[in-house]
Amino acid sequence: MDAAIPSALPTPHLVLAATLLLVAATFFSGILRRRQKPPQPPGPFALPIIGHLYLLGPKPHQSFHSLCQKYGPVISLRLGSTPVVVAASADAATEFFKTHDLDFADRPQSVASRRFAYDSAGFAFAPYGPYWRFVRKVCMTDLLGGRTLEQLLPVRRRELTNLLGTLMEGARRGEAVDVSRELIRMTNNTIARMTTSRTCSVAEGEESAADPEESMKLVKQVAELIGSFNLTDHVWLLRGWDVQGLNRRIEEVHRGFDAMMERIIRQKEKARKARKEGDDPGVKDLLDLLLDVSEDESADVRLTRENVKGIVLDVFTAGSDSSAVTIEWALAELIHHPAMLEKAKEEVDRVVGRERLAEEADVPGLPYLQAVVKETLRLHPAACFASREAVRDATVSGYRIPAGTALFVNIWSVGKDPKQWDAPLEFRPERFLAGEEAGRHFPFGGGRRICPGAALALQVVQTALAALLQCFEWGQVGKVDMEEGVGLVVPRARPLVCVPAPRLSALPPMRG
Repeated sequence: MDAAIPSALPTPHLVLAATLLLVAATFFSGILRRRQKPPQPPGPFALPIIGHLYLLGPKPHQSFHSLCQKYGPVISLRLGSTPVVVAASADAATEFFKTHDLDFADRPQSVASRRFAYDSAGFAFAPYGPYWRFVRKVCMTDLLGGRTLEQLLPVRRRELTNLLGTLMEGARRGEAVDVSRELIRMTNNTIARMTTSRTCSVAEGEESAADPEESMKLVKQVAELIGSFNLTDHVWLLRGWDVQGLNRRIEEVHRGFDAMMERIIRQKEKARKARKEGDDPGVKDLLDLLLDVSEDESADVRLTRENVKGIVLDVFTAGSDSSAVTIEWALAELIHHPAMLEKAKEEVDRVVGRERLAEEADVPGLPYLQAVVKETLRLHPAACFASREAVRDATVSGYRIPAGTALFVNIWSVGKDPKQWDAPLEFRPERFLAGEEAGRHFPFGGGRRICPGAALALQVVQTALAALLQCFEWGQVGKVDMEEGVGLVVPRARPLVCVPAPRLSALPPMRG
């Protein structure tokens, strides 16, 4: 009789062994997966609750730049409880703006942006989707399309002529002129008149739906509040608390802006009704075009009153101070570099002459002046950051970036990337004459959310700079100060005060 062959282990022991093997396999496979999973970008040590807020100074773009020089071109930070990734090189910017554009299609929200955008009713902070795509199409084809810009060319000409006239009066008296203030007045008036047919400085006898100085003040306050660092947005312990008083100011400024926009829109509606009854369409401003879209029953999206107000606010805040600051920086750099100033003036004299004023149509024939503006935007971008938010998990530059992470592409740093620019801290307009800046230069952001008003901004900046060089000799009161100030649109630390001398006996007329 054959002996029974005993089992290696009794049945309970087999079950226990199998369970232990399964637990061990799960544990070690998890370790392997974690090791294979891309890491998050490197970054400095974070403190509890406040994260990396202790590392930020009054000029965040410079603070981020220093951190990226230490930890790499893509770093990970935590601003309070907000996860943040900062990109500081041209290569990283290209990857975010082009390869992963849709992964970062939204923009981070704040208490200020939500309130002033009428809860995403505007355009700049609206989430990516059908509404955003529709409004962008309206902006590119109707509001800022070639036909509209051509029709509103007389507005830009008039405001430029007003600026030159003011400067000429001061020049003839030999007075020092606050160029910064006059440039801001010109760009504010240009944007206001193009948008609502009203200026921010009303001439005698001109009716206004809002006090001019109050309008300028409100728009400036909106830009400042959107750019302010609000602890409520980032420190979860402070949610619902207004420890800085910013939330109260946001509500006050919003009420003031909303009341002003109501008056402007009501006045515009009366004018539109009278124009229809008189059968005279006239030249439409941007508000007219937005109201046309809101009344179009066949439109893909019906714009509400809040949509109109939010979009108008986007135009005001994006297009006024930024252009003025760029012109000011360009003029300051040229005064600081006399040989370049002479070269730019010689080009304007050769192409335009002195019998008529420089105008937008002359700019294509002024390559050196265009290079001066590009170099100015490289060293002194009007907006230091292009902000985005990850709508889903993404792997960029070999790093894992979770959904919900705020992205700041530091345009200020990208323009100073030593891998892309020779002598990056020097002002050298000649570097752009070869036309090789594509993929290295992002002064207006990039991807789907690139600034839709970039072409208009360049027209205003380049034409104004050409006219200023054509009409005046520029001398600085004291040493040229090139220090940066503080703000959402980074200005000079101190206003540009100059003593312009007339190059022409009188302001020549514009062609046509």
